[in-house]
Amino acid sequence: MGANQRLRQRTVWLLIIVLVVGFGAVISRLAYLQLVAGEDLQQKAVEQQLSDTTIRAKRGTIYDRNGQILAQSASVWQVVLSPANFKTDEQREFVATELAEILKLDKAEVLEQTKQDSYYVVVKRKVESEEQKKILELMNQIEEKYEIASVIALLDDYKRYYPYGELAASVIGFTGSDDQGLSGVENEYDEYLTGTPGRLITATNANGTAMPFDYSQNVEAVDGNSLVLTLDETIQSIVERHMKQGIEDYDVYNRGVGIAMDVNTGEILAMATVDGYDPNDPFTINKDDRKKIKEIDKEYLYENGYLKENENPTNKELEELLATARSEAESAALSKMWRNKAISDTYYPGSVFKMVSLSMALEEGTVTADTAFTCSGVFELYDKKIGCHLSSGHGTQNYTQALCNSCNPAFIQIGQSVGEEKFWEYYQSFGFSEKTGIDLPGESDDIFFTEDGSMGPVDLAVASFGQNFSITPIQMITAASAIANGGDLVQPHVVKQILGTDGSVVQNISTDTKRQVISEEVAKEMRNILEQNAIGGTGKNGYVAGYRIAGKTGTSEKLSDSNGDNVQDYIASYCGFAPADNPEIALLVFFDTPLSGNYYGSAVAAPVFANIMGEVLPYLEVDAQYTEEEAANVDTTTGTYTGLSVSEASKLVNADGFEVTIKGEGTKVVSQVPAAGSNIPTGGTVVLYTDENSVTEKVTVPNLVGYSLYDVNYLASYYGINISITGAVNSSDSLSTAQSIAEGTQVSAGTVVTVTFSSSSVND
Repeated sequence: MGANQRLRQRTVWLLIIVLVVGFGAVISRLAYLQLVAGEDLQQKAVEQQLSDTTIRAKRGTIYDRNGQILAQSASVWQVVLSPANFKTDEQREFVATELAEILKLDKAEVLEQTKQDSYYVVVKRKVESEEQKKILELMNQIEEKYEIASVIALLDDYKRYYPYGELAASVIGFTGSDDQGLSGVENEYDEYLTGTPGRLITATNANGTAMPFDYSQNVEAVDGNSLVLTLDETIQSIVERHMKQGIEDYDVYNRGVGIAMDVNTGEILAMATVDGYDPNDPFTINKDDRKKIKEIDKEYLYENGYLKENENPTNKELEELLATARSEAESAALSKMWRNKAISDTYYPGSVFKMVSLSMALEEGTVTADTAFTCSGVFELYDKKIGCHLSSGHGTQNYTQALCNSCNPAFIQIGQSVGEEKFWEYYQSFGFSEKTGIDLPGESDDIFFTEDGSMGPVDLAVASFGQNFSITPIQMITAASAIANGGDLVQPHVVKQILGTDGSVVQNISTDTKRQVISEEVAKEMRNILEQNAIGGTGKNGYVAGYRIAGKTGTSEKLSDSNGDNVQDYIASYCGFAPADNPEIALLVFFDTPLSGNYYGSAVAAPVFANIMGEVLPYLEVDAQYTEEEAANVDTTTGTYTGLSVSEASKLVNADGFEVTIKGEGTKVVSQVPAAGSNIPTGGTVVLYTDENSVTEKVTVPNLVGYSLYDVNYLASYYGINISITGAVNSSDSLSTAQSIAEGTQVSAGTVVTVTFSSSSVND
């Protein structure tokens, strides 16, 4: 074999080896790409070729128990640009100018968006219908003027609305910019309300630019479920209106709480933290707090620890510290504004808790109708002297008299009869040692003397009349409802039903009875005692004429002075239920730090309780049964007298039981005050206006506070107004304590002013 032949053979083998190795590597690589990495590469290719945009689902609606809409998501729009479709700078300039004007945006920023290399740029979200109409008109102008389409698109979006504004804001809550629930049931039931987002899948070209909208696929969003609350919009409105009036009348520093609860089901009919906020605008702080934050200065920094006494910061450092202090003050103001005091704040319950202490003793049989309690005005326990609100003492009493007198020394003796161990057991059984589990975020725990419930003799003494331990308002009304309903501790809740997108019921929230805490017999006895207290005891300022009210007042000292004026802090409260013989509704009224000079629950909270119950019980169609004396002051409803001749109208007014006053020179009635359907006492005056000039006549509301019923009637008649009477008018010492329209207000003759009466001799 020649040298050339051997060389050719080596060359052939070398080529074979190269081919085998080369093609083997290629085949191996292809096999790896297809069999091992194929799925991952395919996914990456899809991601490069498609743009995936989330489409929000419509948030579920929130209703009250009667179907009134409390929160809903209304249609708004996203304005989206397709900059890649522009052909000239003139087109970009025109669209940017028009969009900026319609949407109230910065033109330079919109113009910059028109220059992006994309088919999908969001210009503005949550555009309202008025702006949407203008955008549609602009889209037509662009197509007609430049013969280009798909430059602007409108995509569906949603915005949360709260039709009643502040009403029940602490229960309903509000949503954030991304429609997520941030507080209240909006937060607690967010997973039900949110729904499932949709998707807008858009093809992209080789450069990664989104293709026109023709190359897109829309995967529809699934709307969220709706909620039916236990709240009753009418009852909620009544509670909030009277609570706001109480805050104004008694100069309440730190807001107030009102809770109405169905005693048998645990359903919350109303829950108000007043003053609150508007969930349509939840990040706007009230005027007073804004003023305080604006006034933060260098002295504030020293007083609040931002600067030490001898520190002298530079101007730049000072400005930074002021900015920090103001920012922190703003956050604190927002947190306070959003806070639901009904479930998140704890307080000393005071004498309201005596209904629980006496229930313990009756259930254990440690006191009987024959047990006597002596009060000399002070109770001495070791080196402690614990006083009674009546410094001269109540003398010898039975347990009914002790509760109606709200006698602390008597209740110390009742607490001693129960003992520390049993007191703790009942405290737990009534639900005070644990959260109620209400379906709202932010519920607080109680604060007892010790975690294991151990107490000393002095602890037991003050605990028996509701001092030195803290509970939440929701815990107190839940315990009171157990006494009202026959002894069952029920689960409080604010959601009644969860509805599907088609309106079908997904879930009913049924009544959950945790346990029986006292017997039916003891509960019945307590209802009788609390009714006697509302008729003639310390709770009589909470009595409502014609209705069987059971209730107890409370006045409790707070842990510390929190009002900043070195004035002792108190909480004035009233807790009760009705009808006493067959309770349906419990109500707790709670005012934190009244500064008007009178801070007793009997003087501050009880009249507001009476005003609320006076409207709620007729609304619930609870039958009223008046005494002869009460019937004389019962309001009567005015008829419709407008459009009639003066003589016809006058006869009807008299037939309805009212006096009549004619204003003007006309022959027909053009207006009347009070309006048709108003409630005024029988014998009140209806003013009939017969021409337009007479309608403009005004009278001045006088001061109606601090007078007897006789004097208030005289003043009302003299000044040409009507009065509606609420509160305790049957006591010989009753005086007017509040009026619904302020002194000096100019009103039409015949206007109704509600005047509240209270017994001036009652304390607790």
